[in-house]
Amino acid sequence: MPTIKIPSPLRSYTNGLAEVQVGGETAAEAMDDFIAQYPALRQHLFNGKGELRPFVNLYLDKEDIRHLHGLDTPLKEGDRLMIVPSIAGGTGEVDHSALRTNQAFIIGLNLVAFILDAPWLAALVAFLMAVGTVLKIPAFGFIYRRGLKPLGWIKPDLRKDNPEPHRFAQGFGAVVLAGGVLALSGGATALGWGLVWLVIALAALNLFAGFCAGCAVYYWLNRLDVPGFVKAPPEGTFPGMRPK
Repeated sequence: MPTIKIPSPLRSYTNGLAEVQVGGETAAEAMDDFIAQYPALRQHLFNGKGELRPFVNLYLDKEDIRHLHGLDTPLKEGDRLMIVPSIAGGTGEVDHSALRTNQAFIIGLNLVAFILDAPWLAALVAFLMAVGTVLKIPAFGFIYRRGLKPLGWIKPDLRKDNPEPHRFAQGFGAVVLAGGVLALSGGATALGWGLVWLVIALAALNLFAGFCAGCAVYYWLNRLDVPGFVKAPPEGTFPGMRPK
């Protein structure tokens, strides 16, 4: 049977158990069985619509089910689900290998666009970044999830972090890149490629130096109490720097 690993703050509801065996062929069925065993946990894990609360992260073998098929993710015997809550707006876990893969492809494809003088390629990258932001995933994370990670070429790098600043940074990059494409289409070549290179430089700063400028802006807006910017930097981490 699949098992669910219980984080320390929730073990008071499971009589101290760190793991619970559950039945079910999908993550949803497993969670339904889990809640049937410990009904008091429903209000802590699910909202009134039966959806996982935003601060509850559910992982299947170190992969966030939001990046798989959500609660419809199929399970097989021996699979292990792990509940990772970010209680009271605290930090969850982010796979930084997926983020670095995303940054590498943003850099590489935009460099190719510049070398080949192909604004359409920069436009495609901007589109994928925008779509990824809406779907709350790294634009090129699928290459990591479906190829690089299963092949063992890149190992997961889960760190205590907030996904929201990274999504904000990706969305901001998509807007800047789209501005560059519009400038190129309007004949403002220097401005257009300058904006493309700005995105390349910021992604490179993140990839090679571990500093996310867009994340730093997010945390700065959080300090100013701007609505919607609710996350603070992980404890002991300089705003924008990659958590240790």
